[in-house]
Amino acid sequence: NAEFFALEREHLLLSCGVLAGHRNDLKAPGDFISVEAFGERGLVVLGEDGQLRGFFNTCRHRAHALVSEERGSCGHAIRCPYHGWSYDFDGALKTIAAEKSFPQIDKAEFGLKPLEVEVFLGFIFLRFKPGGASVAERYAPYRAEMATYRTAEMQSMGTGWHCDLEVDWKNLMDNYLEGYHVPTGHPGLQRLFGPSYTAEAQPSGVSRQMGILRDKPSENWSERLYQRWVPRPAHLSPERQRAWCYYTLLPNVALDFYPDLVTSFEALPLGPGKVRLRARRWGLAPESEKDDRQWRLARYLNYRINREVQREDEVLIASVQQGL
Repeated sequence: NAEFFALEREHLLLSCGVLAGHRNDLKAPGDFISVEAFGERGLVVLGEDGQLRGFFNTCRHRAHALVSEERGSCGHAIRCPYHGWSYDFDGALKTIAAEKSFPQIDKAEFGLKPLEVEVFLGFIFLRFKPGGASVAERYAPYRAEMATYRTAEMQSMGTGWHCDLEVDWKNLMDNYLEGYHVPTGHPGLQRLFGPSYTAEAQPSGVSRQMGILRDKPSENWSERLYQRWVPRPAHLSPERQRAWCYYTLLPNVALDFYPDLVTSFEALPLGPGKVRLRARRWGLAPESEKDDRQWRLARYLNYRINREVQREDEVLIASVQQGL
C-alpha cells in the first residue's frame, strides 16, 4: 500500500540506523563510504582531524550526487562532478566554479546538510532523520557477547552483493526473524543445528537467534566439511566457537556472527511490495599461512551453505507475498 509505505518511511525507516560500512574502510583523510536507502543518499567522510562526518550525498547547487562509488577517496576536497563546486571534509562550501557569476552568494549558507553518524563495534551507522535511541543503546543487551568477536579489528571482504525481490520488506523481515520454519524450510540448517536453534527479542528492538553446530557429521558434503574445518578462535568461548548467532536491529538490519566471519543482512525497501536485500562480509586476518587456508576454506563453505538457505527463503517469501 503506497500510502502506508509513505508513513513507514517518514516515521520509522528514516530515523533508523542504516549500515554504511566499517570504520576500517576509511584510513586516510578524504576517504569516504556512501549509502542509498529509503530514497535518500548519504555520505560518510574521514576528516583531517580523524573524525567521521556524515552528510546528504547531494550538492547544494543542483542536487547532483557528490560521489557515485560505494567507497573511495575524495582527494583534497569533496568535489561535485556536475559543476565543480567543492566542499571541505567538515561540509563547508570551499570553492565555486566561476564564482564571479554568483555575486550575491553567502558561502556559509550553502554547506552540506549533516547527518548523524555512529560507530558501534567498528560498524558505521548513518541516520537520515534524528531522534530515538542510538544503535549502542538498543544493542546493549548483547553488546558484551558481540564484542568478544573483535569486530572492530575486522576488514571488509569485498563489496558484497544485493538482489531485488518482488516482496514487501516486512514479509522478508518476518521470515528472517522467526525460527519456526527452520526444521521444514531449511533442511541444511536443521542438519547443522538439530533442535538447538533458539530465538529471543528484547524491548529495545533487537533480537538474537542462535544455532549450535552439531557434532554428528552432516550427510551433505559442504556442511560436513564446514563442521570439520570451521576455525575455533581462541578469543571465543567454546560454545561460540560452534555457534551461528544472528543479531537483528529492528526494523531492517541484522549482523550475523559466525566463528569465521561476520555478515550483514539489510532489507532496503524500494516501495510497497519491492525490497532490495543487501549483504556484506567482514573478517579477521588469519595469524599464519596455515590458518589462512583453513579460514578461506571455512568461509567458502559458509557461503555455499548460506547461498542455499537464501534460495530457500526467496521461494518461501515469494509464495507468502502471493498469498497475502
